[in-house]
Amino acid sequence: MGAERHLSLLPDMTAERIVWPVPFADGIAVLMARRGTPTVVLASGDPFWFGAGTVLTRHLTSAEWRALPGRSVFSLAAARLGWALERSLCLGLHAAPFSRLQPHLAPGRQIIATLRDGSAVALLGAYLDGCGFGASACTVLEALGGPRERMTTCAAEALAGHAFAHPVCVAIRVAGSGAALPLVAGRADDWFGHDGQITKAPVRAMTLAALAPRPFEHLWDIGGGSGSVAIEWLLSNPSLRATCIERSSDRAARIRTNADRLGVDRLVVIEGQAPEALTGLDAPDAVFVGGGLSDALLTYLETLTPGTRLVVNAVTLESDALLGRIATRLGGSLMRLELSSAVPIGSKRGWRAAYPITQWSHRL
Repeated sequence: MGAERHLSLLPDMTAERIVWPVPFADGIAVLMARRGTPTVVLASGDPFWFGAGTVLTRHLTSAEWRALPGRSVFSLAAARLGWALERSLCLGLHAAPFSRLQPHLAPGRQIIATLRDGSAVALLGAYLDGCGFGASACTVLEALGGPRERMTTCAAEALAGHAFAHPVCVAIRVAGSGAALPLVAGRADDWFGHDGQITKAPVRAMTLAALAPRPFEHLWDIGGGSGSVAIEWLLSNPSLRATCIERSSDRAARIRTNADRLGVDRLVVIEGQAPEALTGLDAPDAVFVGGGLSDALLTYLETLTPGTRLVVNAVTLESDALLGRIATRLGGSLMRLELSSAVPIGSKRGWRAAYPITQWSHRL
């Protein structure tokens, strides 16, 4: 079994040839129907690096399969370009949005990305140009390791002027004047679309520090607003998960847009009111409450698994009183955050204070 292009490279033989259907998932049932019959699946390069290997083996026992990996497209591309593979970012964009690039776009970055097909190359160039990185040097590598191998180098903004054929990958040396997403939490507020309901950058940085994300953890962001806390949680490590709970449909839609644009489309957004909307969700390792604080919500959070980390930010006197009572009863730490910014006062400048924020942190 294999794609037509794979089967066309085989010598004459008596074995039955089965073309793998499109979409790829449709071929799983065809393969499983041959269970017990010796079957070879042909795939490009290393099937366990952005390849078909992990998809197929989850349907099989360890005794039913054996992999014979070839040279990956990333290894072949690096060998053609003379790039150090350990210093190059490798991404599979053949079944993922181009926005996955956003957190990595910074001048000097080297990226090797697989694409869906030849027509996707021009779309990638347009995306990079739209982000302000149209000057990036792009090398398009077609059919690496095969008789149709070809390399084309031009600026990202000029990719639309060429035609390319599948299979294809693109090596990008990022250049241009586009904005690079900072690496630490507390990114500027203008990275996020919002209606004023946003945890401001300095407070967000301190909130993420209190949440203390660790690999493979799951966050509940309750009262998501713009989704900025959950998005920055996800940006800190690709293994992290997050679920945003937001009662406003407009804000829920805005959260999805922000997440998609900043390359963390894995963010789950639940439109609803906590604590009712929390029922049935995967258990969290950490919870942030940025809005909608109530006695009912705090009572629900107390039932979570011991060890769950809670961080709650409060602005109103009523929420302040709630945190004071629960901190007295459960413990944890209370901190008051007071920030002021310099603003014009006539021909001079003075300090304008923001609303003070009370932050309660506690491990159940």
